[in-house]
Amino acid sequence: MSIAENLKKVTAMLPEAVTLVAVSKTKPNSDLLEAYGAGQRVFGENKVQEMTQKWETLPKDIQWHMIGHVQRNKVKYMAPYVHLVHGVDSFRLLKEINKQAQKHDRVIPCLLQMHIAEEETKFGLDKNELEEIIFSEEFQTLKNIRIDGLMGMATFTDNVNQIRKEFQSLQRIFHALKKTLPELSILSMGMSGDYQIAIEEGSTMVRIGSSIFGARNYS
Repeated sequence: MSIAENLKKVTAMLPEAVTLVAVSKTKPNSDLLEAYGAGQRVFGENKVQEMTQKWETLPKDIQWHMIGHVQRNKVKYMAPYVHLVHGVDSFRLLKEINKQAQKHDRVIPCLLQMHIAEEETKFGLDKNELEEIIFSEEFQTLKNIRIDGLMGMATFTDNVNQIRKEFQSLQRIFHALKKTLPELSILSMGMSGDYQIAIEEGSTMVRIGSSIFGARNYS
């Protein structure tokens, strides 16, 4: 099946309120343009350099989402154009995004990444770290970032109950945080392997790559 057909198939399975981020990391511009031609405008990348190269050459109405782990020294490259940063996992990173956004007279929307998986390899904040950020006086001074919601990745496992439990825990944190930040609107959880469970558990944004573009090329 073509990328356009895959995209149509995936989109048909998503409720209207759920945003699809087409994960285009490692994929050539021609693949992105095929998805673009089929109507997709939101793309997710996990490396700042690769995303910046694509931003420079591809249509300007594309929304670029940074979905990977971000190193602070790379923030300056994406600050002029990034639409949403999914993986904010420290206050230091948040402050750097604010600083670089200021230079471009922008407010950059961000998601705080929560650690919900049982795997140690996944990045993210725990509940205490989340509260430390949100309730700190310094957080109130950051005028060039906007917290739009939370992101989290479930454990990579075939155990559906475990995946569901992890998504449920993120959804609870999200709704608790909405009492403090009522403007929160995005709960980003779910990828190619588990997005249907994520949607059942309240996800409003899914990150899907291989189901659209096929297997990734890391060579």
